[in-house]
Amino acid sequence: MRNRLRTGDLRRHRPGLFTVDECRDCGHTFQNPRLTAEGLAFYRRTVRGAPRDPATERVLALHAVRHRRRGAARAMLPFGEPESWLDVGTGLGRFPLTAREFFPYTAFDGTDLTPRVERARDLGRVEEAHVGPLTDPRVTARLAGRYDVVSLLHHLEHTTDPRAELRAALDALRPGGHLLIESLDPRCVFAALFGRWWLPYDQPRRLHLLPPRNLRAELEERGCALVTAGHRTAHVPHDLAGLTALALSHALPAPDTPWRAVPPTPFQQHLRTVLLRAGTPLVVAAAVADLALAPVVRRTPFANAYRIIARKPER
Repeated sequence: MRNRLRTGDLRRHRPGLFTVDECRDCGHTFQNPRLTAEGLAFYRRTVRGAPRDPATERVLALHAVRHRRRGAARAMLPFGEPESWLDVGTGLGRFPLTAREFFPYTAFDGTDLTPRVERARDLGRVEEAHVGPLTDPRVTARLAGRYDVVSLLHHLEHTTDPRAELRAALDALRPGGHLLIESLDPRCVFAALFGRWWLPYDQPRRLHLLPPRNLRAELEERGCALVTAGHRTAHVPHDLAGLTALALSHALPAPDTPWRAVPPTPFQQHLRTVLLRAGTPLVVAAAVADLALAPVVRRTPFANAYRIIARKPER
């Protein structure tokens, strides 16, 4: 193995130092050592009083995210309208809401680690809501062989065992069903250039970054036929904006947090707020550059994500 980076929580300023290593042979990139279950729960939950930098959050909520959801749904059009579709890690069901524009007669269900999926059901975005990991035997038993499509959109990065997650997703598919996967590519050139300032690292919430060849090999080993694979339509244009937002946030006086022993003075807090607002045009300019360069970047090794569609064996 080799070390790729050591970093703190750049997005939310929570305590801790995290290490990301890479296998020299296959390129698999992962948090090492991995957080305990208690640690993962701490870094994933919302904490009252924790800072949220507006610039970084705006980058994560760019129109490009909706464009990505539309692209993933559109990629399934050549295979006809499925009867049933399971979106894994669906959260508030934003992807099923977008996909229904293309597949109005499909029944969408969702799973998530949090009760947000139940809120998605109440909003009518999914028909069935399942709280818990897809690998939970109780969830697996309820969902086995029920779906024509199972989508894992930027979900494998957050799982403790991507191989087990893939196995559970295939179990939920009917024979001949399709698995739709989008994931981040750790061999993106931006990752090498920006280091810990590459937004998709997002430590400590992302545990694994899988090179596409590893994922293709795993699917082929399980007898799946690869229907399509590539970076062009999966690239998310936010690398420059993410770098700018993170660098701006950490160049300013540190924010107030519930875990600071000595809180910043009122003047320091006010100064940070003023400078963040003043720096927002820089983030906007970087975001515009990301969008302008996207048509070229998505065809090069700078593309930061990939999409794979695989078909489960008929038998």
